[in-house]
Amino acid sequence: MKQRVGLDSALTVLAPVVWGSTYLVTTQFLPPDRPLLAAAVRALPGGLILTLAGRQLPQGHWWWRILVLGALNIGVFFYLLFVAAYHLPGGVAALVGSVQPVFVLLLSALLLRTAIRGWQVWACVLGTAGVGMLVLGPEAGLDTIGVVAGLGGAVCMASGIVLTKHWGRPPGVGLLTFTGWQLAAGGLLIAPVTLLGEGLPDRVTWTNLAGFAYLSLVGALLAYAVWFRGIERLPALTVSLLGFASPLAATILGFLFLREGLTLVQGAGAVAVVTAVLLAQRSTAREARVARGAAGPSPGSTGAAGPSAGTTGVRPGGPVAAGAATAAAPPDSPAAAGAATATAPPGGPATAGTPTAAGAARPDGPTATAPTHPLPPPEAGPAHPAPPATEAGTRPAAHSPRQTTEGEQS
Repeated sequence: MKQRVGLDSALTVLAPVVWGSTYLVTTQFLPPDRPLLAAAVRALPGGLILTLAGRQLPQGHWWWRILVLGALNIGVFFYLLFVAAYHLPGGVAALVGSVQPVFVLLLSALLLRTAIRGWQVWACVLGTAGVGMLVLGPEAGLDTIGVVAGLGGAVCMASGIVLTKHWGRPPGVGLLTFTGWQLAAGGLLIAPVTLLGEGLPDRVTWTNLAGFAYLSLVGALLAYAVWFRGIERLPALTVSLLGFASPLAATILGFLFLREGLTLVQGAGAVAVVTAVLLAQRSTAREARVARGAAGPSPGSTGAAGPSAGTTGVRPGGPVAAGAATAAAPPDSPAAAGAATATAPPGGPATAGTPTAAGAARPDGPTATAPTHPLPPPEAGPAHPAPPATEAGTRPAAHSPRQTTEGEQS
């Protein structure tokens, strides 16, 4: 269980790591001053490719659900993210967005009925503090519009995570198709705003096309597919805390490729972020083991916890209901007859419906359970010879006085 949670977390964290490279790609490869164009190109092409490849469209109530998820996870979130980036320094915008796990924690308690635990609160506080140490600088300043937009973006992303967890995926729809629907819906919401607010650039170079291709295919198509897979397999808060890897990746990439400085405070922030992510992963694995242990073994398992599927659950040597022996072997087989005679106590009367040594009860014979009181002894009467061997098992043992008498003699 712990290994599975660790593997799912390691794969899911790739999405925020890729998103952390967005700043580097945007500043080095894309046309300047086109944030909404970058958002639209990032979402729409990949969404259309996945939707066409899946050859499926939403059905019924999933139309409005996909519009809601596409707006929260992609369209409105991207727009508010860029508004915050325009009005706030990059570090402040990242810090405001880092409160997203707090909203996930509260929304999960309301919609998913999950309990709020102490380690979750500490992980949120530790991660937010770490992001602050990573990105805040002396030039940090506040702007009302930027702060409101940043908080709105955090609420959008948190709501998208929780609702995606709550609604799940439509039956029979693959993960890539589900991802494509949301990307296409979000991209279609951004496209009109992009055309009206920014327009298209006068000139597009091959470097710009390479940057757009990376954002669309890797930053959206691949990253969001991994992200939504993680939402399905991990708790919502754990996925949200993995988002702290995005500013961490941006800081490391800036240090490696843009020659940006890295201070001791930023190093401490990186340690705090990693600690918060590991705390969420270890706590999730521990709670999963506890829940699995409380649920007990699966019905088909064997061992000391209980009988395996297909057994009667009766102690060996105890009374067995009629038909219990015939469930394991055909009624006319020697194994069935031998198993049936082993259930009758030596020297005691045969219970109603219990086959004797003469043969097993017919499958269509009366089905009886072990009675709480033994049957009264048969009334005195003329003795009858035992039925021939060819008639063995043709009549229920409880209705044959001679058979009962033979059972007592044995």
